[in-house]
Amino acid sequence: MQYFKDVRAEMRHVSWPTRQQAIIYTGVVIGVSIAIAVYLGLWDYIFAAVIKKIV
Repeated sequence: MQYFKDVRAEMRHVSWPTRQQAIIYTGVVIGVSIAIAVYLGLWDYIFAAVIKKIV
């Protein structure tokens, strides 16, 4: 039972983001994820094309 009291006390110290910040951060995470996916997909396509020409 003490554990839950401690957790509750610690949760009061957490600095929660505002709704607007959460929306912005979510957009940044989605944007970076898409950018990385496109980047890696492009390299995969290039390497696959090179390997196909070699073999």
